[in-house]
Amino acid sequence: MIHHRQSKAACIAVLGTGSDVGKSVIATAICRILANRGLAVAPFKAQNMSNNSGVTAEGLEMGRAQIVQAEAARIAPHVDMNPILLKPTSEKGAQVVLLGKAVADQSAADYHKEKERLFDATAQALERLRANVDVVVIEGAGSCAEVNLMAHDIVNFRTAVYAEAPVILVGDIHRGGIFAQLIGTLACIDKGLQDRVAGFIVNRFRGDIELFRDGVAWIAQRSGKPVFGVLPWYGDFVIEAEDSVVIEKPETVDPKRLDIPAVAVIRIPHISNFTDFDPLAAARNLSLVFVERVQDLDGFKAVILPGSKNTRADLDWLMETGWAETLKRYVENGGHLLGICGGYQMLGKAVHDPQGLEGRPGSSPGLDLLPVETVLKAPKTTTLTRFDWQGAQGEGYEIHMGQSPRLAGAPLVRVVARNGEACADEDGCSALRGRILGTYIHGLFDSPAVTARWLEGIGAGQVKVSGLHGPAARDRAYEQLADHFARHVDVAAILGLMEPQKIGLSFK
Repeated sequence: MIHHRQSKAACIAVLGTGSDVGKSVIATAICRILANRGLAVAPFKAQNMSNNSGVTAEGLEMGRAQIVQAEAARIAPHVDMNPILLKPTSEKGAQVVLLGKAVADQSAADYHKEKERLFDATAQALERLRANVDVVVIEGAGSCAEVNLMAHDIVNFRTAVYAEAPVILVGDIHRGGIFAQLIGTLACIDKGLQDRVAGFIVNRFRGDIELFRDGVAWIAQRSGKPVFGVLPWYGDFVIEAEDSVVIEKPETVDPKRLDIPAVAVIRIPHISNFTDFDPLAAARNLSLVFVERVQDLDGFKAVILPGSKNTRADLDWLMETGWAETLKRYVENGGHLLGICGGYQMLGKAVHDPQGLEGRPGSSPGLDLLPVETVLKAPKTTTLTRFDWQGAQGEGYEIHMGQSPRLAGAPLVRVVARNGEACADEDGCSALRGRILGTYIHGLFDSPAVTARWLEGIGAGQVKVSGLHGPAARDRAYEQLADHFARHVDVAAILGLMEPQKIGLSFK
């Protein structure tokens, strides 16, 4: 298993028949399996479109999915793993984050004009990774066969061809139409790209696998390519989701009908970093729900306004839908409200955008529930942040444009370090004797002590917080995912695609 690193790492690409078919999770599983075999492995996604991002040790921004994959690979996340991050700000525009720094806000048409320059940047990032690890696991984006977009697509087959990487094509049987997904994708691409596809993984299977054996044989016979495995649905562990599609169209929930305490997260249109709440969702004796349609909030122990990629637009949505009045009524009736990042900004008196960073320059009135006022301005703050909340120690990260000075009230936490440098700072705001809280810190609930402190404050102290929480819980989930994957997928066949003589693998 011990070997000498070659000049360039081997590569394998995980592409999909569509969005949210499981590419990210399968890439994560392969990263952990390779790491468990003693290999230095790094994830790579040339371009990620998501408002779910995180911060590296260098204080640079990248997609959460590649941070998750880096954790699974037991390697520090680096922006070379996700050189381009697109953070949608509207239906047609996005903030472009290049190598960890926000460089522009562009329409899709303007972005396409820059694709050749951007592909060069992604290729250079991939080469830097390949010089320092044994294997790079490449993840695609969306469907790899969008025929109207393929001329501009730098993240799927173009990257795979550049890296000379064999491709595993992933389809989601839970959506239905798995045969059309896999065989149809092949039919949409030319012969050279078809030849690059080494085989398939069928994801999210439910039921009796024996009833699908004929289906597996048909796919293999029709395509001439193997089905490496059929991955059953899992429910006993959680891997962070890459995209907010997993929380689309949540149903109305009546907390009074539940037999355990419940917390609601408002599913705003431009929600970001929704995985902040995974530790709460994992608590066995707490119900964490996302709500979108306006409903009575009476009975929820607390309500959370999450991060937003377009604070002013989401504020308008809160006002127009009636959520603003509903939230104020909930507070008047004694409810607990927490705002994180953009949600914190919304709780203040106003949000000012004099430079038009989120759209048209101007100001929007806030919910006026916290005595803060926000001015959006560059540069973007991106830090790993260590903090103390009344004796509870935590570590999270900040990603925000602008500042929110307090006009009254008290700070929420004491910041003790940012990006590894000690400091004596404050963050957030607390009002109404701690019933209304706001902070810029994502990952607030990764610390068991901080989670327990917040639960006690909202009157849910009976909820027990496991010591296996946050990063430790995620690491255990990566192991469970790798075991699940290995039980149902031909791992030896997949590893055999990656030039075993080059990376020194033995399959005995």
